[in-house]
Amino acid sequence: MSKKMQLYSGNEIVAEGAIAAGCRFFAGYPITPSSEVAERMSKMLPQVGGRFIQMEDEIASMAAIIGASLAGRKTMTATSGPGFSLKQENLGFATIAEVPCVIVNVMRGGPSTGLPTAPSQSDVMQARWGTHGDHPIIALTPSYMREIFDETVRAFNLAEKYRTPVILLLDEVLAHLHEGVELPDPEEIEIVNRKKPTVPPEEYKPFEDTDDHVPPMANFFEGYRYHVTGLSHNQLGLPTTDFEIVHSIQVRRQKKIDDHLDDILKWEELYLDDAEIVVLAYGSTARSATDAVNELRREGVKVGLFRPITIWPFPEAEVAKIAEKVHTIVVPEMNLGQIVLEVERIAKSNATVIGINQVGGVPIRPREIVSRVKEVA
Repeated sequence: MSKKMQLYSGNEIVAEGAIAAGCRFFAGYPITPSSEVAERMSKMLPQVGGRFIQMEDEIASMAAIIGASLAGRKTMTATSGPGFSLKQENLGFATIAEVPCVIVNVMRGGPSTGLPTAPSQSDVMQARWGTHGDHPIIALTPSYMREIFDETVRAFNLAEKYRTPVILLLDEVLAHLHEGVELPDPEEIEIVNRKKPTVPPEEYKPFEDTDDHVPPMANFFEGYRYHVTGLSHNQLGLPTTDFEIVHSIQVRRQKKIDDHLDDILKWEELYLDDAEIVVLAYGSTARSATDAVNELRREGVKVGLFRPITIWPFPEAEVAKIAEKVHTIVVPEMNLGQIVLEVERIAKSNATVIGINQVGGVPIRPREIVSRVKEVA
């Protein structure tokens, strides 16, 4: 039987993906342009035995999904702009306590209240470094409706697999764009659940090192009592200032991401075999970039596309390889220069890196990318 094509917005399909991934708890606070995620979750969660709660603010929303995750639920919150800023303190708590959860940030123009109903890509560095201190993070930037579904599911899988918060970065264009999508059947969807302890409660160490650097996670109310804190702690979760312990656990948290890049990183390549110029783009801007690259190819310009789907960790090795093969990398993004700085750092002097940067709430159009590429071709 053929699957039924259905019309979804990006926000709606995030909710569909979350439910399919096993999310059964959502806490949030309405904010444009992400509110439809909460609205749809409020309708869908009760139908599958889940719980929806509107909290008093974004800080509390983040705290609520951390608590529900510790109790064994797959959890998600959604926000934008100022709300993402407010979540940062508890995002850091989730990172140091190694609590799986998914945070959706539908980017809009800023800073402050900015442009609530217009698109931006100005939160990508905040996604990486928004909470203070050295910390690993995973952030995903899908570009298409079916991909938003798949990456939402993958966000939950990565969160559970690596005991970490995962950020799903959309923008207003993707959030409110409607497209027909054929969703997979439930049996076609890979679901990953957190690794559970195999030792009795009295032997359990919630933050011990393991072969994959990801400690098993016991759920509260299952007989495993352990301490959870935002302070630096030992393998039992008890606060400590011992240099050797603090350093080793912080390094382990970083290694659980860095040692699994083959599993975490994901990207799309187009026409890279003979490309002399590469356009590197992500999110909704990658849709414009794809159209631009196809048009330029029809005109005989040897240009390719590299589209990071995992934006953090950044695919450094792949970008370094590209910089050694091409003379120019063009980076269009709806900000005044963020990912372009990462590309410059990685490319070093091997390739010229050019940004196409604009703010003001208007998407970057294919013709702007075409024009800039022709200038350097």
